[in-house]
Amino acid sequence: MIRNPSVAGYFYPASPAEIKAMLARYIDKSAPKEDVVGLLMPHAGYQYSGAVAGAAISRVSFKDTFIIMGPTHSGMGKPFSVMPEGTWRTPLGDVKVDEELARKIIELSEYAEEDYEAHEDEHAVEVQVPFLQYIKPDVKIVPIILAGASDAIYKEIGHAIARAIKELNREAIILASGDMTHREPAPRAREKDMKAVEAMLALDEDELTRRYNNLR
Repeated sequence: MIRNPSVAGYFYPASPAEIKAMLARYIDKSAPKEDVVGLLMPHAGYQYSGAVAGAAISRVSFKDTFIIMGPTHSGMGKPFSVMPEGTWRTPLGDVKVDEELARKIIELSEYAEEDYEAHEDEHAVEVQVPFLQYIKPDVKIVPIILAGASDAIYKEIGHAIARAIKELNREAIILASGDMTHREPAPRAREKDMKAVEAMLALDEDELTRRYNNLR
């Protein structure tokens, strides 16, 4: 199955030459690299958040596969949707789904399900793919779209992802696609962001949830 782009020409340029020029401005290939387990990147239009996304991905020491997790905006498809196979097409070319890893996650999780519909018109995963393939054209992805749910469900899916990576001995990075702020003054946004970042760095998911609920 080929998943064609749904927001090319809207969130980012549809022209290969134009998107390459834009990504060249955002991505610093000479930036020092870090070996990471995961990272968070925004998923707004490139003109708004591309510089932040580029700064983040520029610092990552790439691995074979990125598991890209994003929220549903359309509500379509299964609530915890994993696209298990196929190709994602962008103006830069095609990126293959890591089928073995995707199917292992589905096998190990009680909640994650094989699904294509949730990905059809969803931008959260799509906008990350050109950043990855610009740096590593042969990169593979596992696209996952998540609906709102309890902490227990999210933890179960997270544990399934970790087990799948370990069982397959896969070199993979988890990329969380999410906007921390919408239309807030920069000082307030920074204050709220740092409260969340502190909990993330402490690897305290319960505290992160508490802070998220208090700051909404």
